[in-house]
Amino acid sequence: MKERRGRLGPAPKVHVNGITPFLWFDDDAEEAAEFYVSIFEDSRSTHVRRMSDPADLRKKKVLLVEFELAGQRIVALNGGPAHPLTPAFSLYVSCSTQKQVDSLWRRLLRGGNAVQCGWLEDRFGLSWQIIPDRLPELLSDPDPGRAGRAMAAMMKMQKIDIQTLELAVAGQ
Repeated sequence: MKERRGRLGPAPKVHVNGITPFLWFDDDAEEAAEFYVSIFEDSRSTHVRRMSDPADLRKKKVLLVEFELAGQRIVALNGGPAHPLTPAFSLYVSCSTQKQVDSLWRRLLRGGNAVQCGWLEDRFGLSWQIIPDRLPELLSDPDPGRAGRAMAAMMKMQKIDIQTLELAVAGQ
């Protein structure tokens, strides 16, 4: 990435307190957050912000939900239907084992849609990549034949299967 230079040299870097994914939901941010927190270890809901319902000022509606997934802070907004989630933004989950891949895939897919190459869209419209650590290793194999076979095998999959990848890379 090319850094922009001012007349006096490079612009100084900016210190921030953190960078947090911010997800826009129609009106089910709290339900989505509860669902995600129920799946991942080291996860919790941290804060729910409510506002008065314009239709009935005595009622409070959820505006923002702050939560952590596997230690990663995320904020979800009930912003209405103007900006639906798209696959242009996804959450990438690194898995050590096929058992982890299978469990996450099964749980996140309930009510959602399987896509391709380890991607799925959950019932709330959020895209996920459920990727075993072995996949990027195989795709970057220094032997172009092995890497190509891994890519060809992956392109035929929805959920990534490590054993199938290994067999493809071995030429079987």
